[in-house]
Amino acid sequence: MLRKLCLLFLLMIGWVAVSKAQLVKEFKAKEQNGFEEVRLDFTSYKSTTQLKRTGSTYPVYIHGHLEKTNILPVFSDEIARNVLWTSLMHKNVESENLGKSITSKLFAGADEDYDHSWDVSLSSDFLYHLDFNLGMGKSEFDLSNLSINQLKVRSASADVTIHYDSDLPNTVVMDTLLVTLNMGKVIIDQANFSNAKKMIFEVNYGAIDLIFSEGMTTSSQVIAAVGAGTLHLKLPAENFPVKIKTRTTAMCKTSLPSYLRTLEKGIYVTKGYEASDPRLLDLTIDVGVGSLTVE
Repeated sequence: MLRKLCLLFLLMIGWVAVSKAQLVKEFKAKEQNGFEEVRLDFTSYKSTTQLKRTGSTYPVYIHGHLEKTNILPVFSDEIARNVLWTSLMHKNVESENLGKSITSKLFAGADEDYDHSWDVSLSSDFLYHLDFNLGMGKSEFDLSNLSINQLKVRSASADVTIHYDSDLPNTVVMDTLLVTLNMGKVIIDQANFSNAKKMIFEVNYGAIDLIFSEGMTTSSQVIAAVGAGTLHLKLPAENFPVKIKTRTTAMCKTSLPSYLRTLEKGIYVTKGYEASDPRLLDLTIDVGVGSLTVE
């Protein structure tokens, strides 16, 4: 009888362990030739996501840990019109709407588990066009030493960090860097390393932290907008050409550095500003309710 009870106990422990075990999934785009650009469309409804360059020879290598094994991702890749088209779709088949996601984020603890995690690995040997659609979670993009002509990140409720950890900038001129969130925080560190002609950052509720360690090497138009929350902008040294147009309301507390010169109401420039400078950083900053800090 004791032996049977022990066996039953062990079986119960094993069942609990299996029920909590993660499912590991790996996806690879193995093609090396026959295309000039790699396009990745990545969709995940709830996850932590990391992207970075690795030594892998694969154009796209994705490693995932899934908590719920009844919701499986779909990966595809094909070459068409000189482009390697890759896609990972991990959609929620359960009835979780946006309102529930935002409520969960508002009352979540610092150690919240987002159910799934993804590691996206790219190679420095290819040119990339990236589109990320994230429902809820956290994401980190280390773009060091990658060739990216477009990166767009859209999310319902997430925290997004983009940086260049190895101080190695984008090896090509980027057409568009875009991050739009309904709720969350956007951190762009060393934004000048993106070499982006257009940067758009929009957050309905939350924060934007936009940091330029140096001036741009090419002209760039930047829009940063927060509906309700905070926006922190760190400019390069004042000898770089920068123009800032501010759009704020009476419900926004604004702090600007004293060295900025006023061109007209709401428009400021640095000491190195010249309208015809090919390296001009042209910023439009919009905050509805909250605070704007420029330094």
